[in-house]
Amino acid sequence: MNTTVTPRAARRLALPLVAAFLAATAHPALARDAIDPERMVADVKTLASDTFEGRAPGTVGEERTIGYLIARFQDIGLQPAGPDGQWVQKVPLLHTRLETPATLAFSSPRGAMPVTVAKDIYISTVRPNDTARIAGAPVVFVGYGVNAPERGWDDFKGMDLKGKVVVFLINDPDFHAGKGEPAAGKFGDRTMTYYGRWTYKFEEAARQGAVAALIVHETEGAGYGWNVVTSPGGENYDIVRSPDKLTSLALQGWLSADAATRLFSSAGLDLTKLSAAARRPDFRPVTLKGVSFDAEVPVNHEEVMSHNVLAQIPGTARKDEVVMFGAHWDAYGKGAPDAQGRIYRAGANDDGIGIAGILDIARVMKSEPAPQRTVVFAAWTAEERGLLGSEFYAANPVFPMEKTVANLTIDVLQTAGAANDVTVIGKGQDTLEDDMARVAATQGRRVTVESLPERGLFYRADHFSFAKRGVPVMLMMGLAGAADLKDGGVKAGQAWIDAYTGQCYHQACDAWSPDWKMEGAVQDVELVREIGRDLANSAKWPQWKPGSEFKGLRDKSDAVRK
Repeated sequence: MNTTVTPRAARRLALPLVAAFLAATAHPALARDAIDPERMVADVKTLASDTFEGRAPGTVGEERTIGYLIARFQDIGLQPAGPDGQWVQKVPLLHTRLETPATLAFSSPRGAMPVTVAKDIYISTVRPNDTARIAGAPVVFVGYGVNAPERGWDDFKGMDLKGKVVVFLINDPDFHAGKGEPAAGKFGDRTMTYYGRWTYKFEEAARQGAVAALIVHETEGAGYGWNVVTSPGGENYDIVRSPDKLTSLALQGWLSADAATRLFSSAGLDLTKLSAAARRPDFRPVTLKGVSFDAEVPVNHEEVMSHNVLAQIPGTARKDEVVMFGAHWDAYGKGAPDAQGRIYRAGANDDGIGIAGILDIARVMKSEPAPQRTVVFAAWTAEERGLLGSEFYAANPVFPMEKTVANLTIDVLQTAGAANDVTVIGKGQDTLEDDMARVAATQGRRVTVESLPERGLFYRADHFSFAKRGVPVMLMMGLAGAADLKDGGVKAGQAWIDAYTGQCYHQACDAWSPDWKMEGAVQDVELVREIGRDLANSAKWPQWKPGSEFKGLRDKSDAVRK
């Protein structure tokens, strides 16, 4: 794609869309400070339309998305907040896609065990090689693959894993631990830590020098089904890295539970028993004797220039201090036709609705007196590929992390109607959850704790890129727990989550529907807006709570904020 999107070019791309949008959403009688569900729906319908081709990074869909967003921010009256006064921050990405494997099989004492992509195994690569090649690599089971000295846990025990294929279990060692087991409570019980995330496991495998890493899939432990694992179709992205910074992993991915069971059985091992052994701190890596892995997979790879879109309302009295609202603009692009023949995985809810939310927050805040602090609105690229856009910004910030007051992220909102509650994700992390409770009370709502903390949602959205740098964060996400809906209660809220995650998450059916009920989404956007507006017009600094793994990071820069 064109690596430079100037405001003029972007506006030319988006003008017909924005003109149609404004004509459809003119509400002269609307209160200036109200979040407008019709404007949000109009934005979602536009961004999730076929014109935007699923909003994949590095495609014409990105060009149209970036153009639309810049034009919308301009029409609201915001100023650019990117480097050198631009609307965008360039994010260089490596884009890879695996082709049909020439070889993909395990060898074992019981003979060859070919594996079928999407049925038995899912793989991708983030190395810029023409072929992903692995020749007779030994296979080693490393339990949960955790190296956590502060918790007295090391699954590797010094084993040399260079050139080997490592197999992991998903989630934390205490995920399935019963009362009294050694692992119980070591990693927050059912609340996932970063050690349980697939991203950590691949990172650790590379640090250990492995040539490939495979995670045994389990729906409960992962928080999503096999259909979600396979949805990228062999495609992957990474930030462009220098040769000395590339991962050692030629391939990374997942094994289905059935394939993993058969693989271990071929070496005379019982995966269930080994999984139980992995819940002990004295667990040691287990080599699958006589088992090796061979792969020869053609790789299409290219470098593409993607973009974060950054807009701002400059502050007045404390303009060097920044309150940031964020959402990701990317979705999954083009895929195989679904039952209705739809080929674009357009991400209407993930995260078109988040983008619509921050656009309307921007509109409302721009209609008010200028804030004391600078307010930044960020639309991130490549969240679906590993939080890459926000990670690139956090590593190359336009505004210093030390003076970033908070990051407020919206990523998926429930569209089943008004709710009696709102869900806090990552309870006990920082004081923004106290602000959430305060504002929710003014809405007649209570705060509930995420019902499935084992899914690790706190580590799965763009706010995490800021948390890792010590910035206090809040994530608003409708998948964190069944909303107590005013119409139908928790049962109806759970039905919405089950339908969305079971059928539409990262699939073509994540599309706008006339059945959407926007009242709950508006409640959540108004809550986020109110917290951000309060921070933007005060001298308050949210704090990490004692016990948070991020508190020490923020404490190091306390003097800057005095």
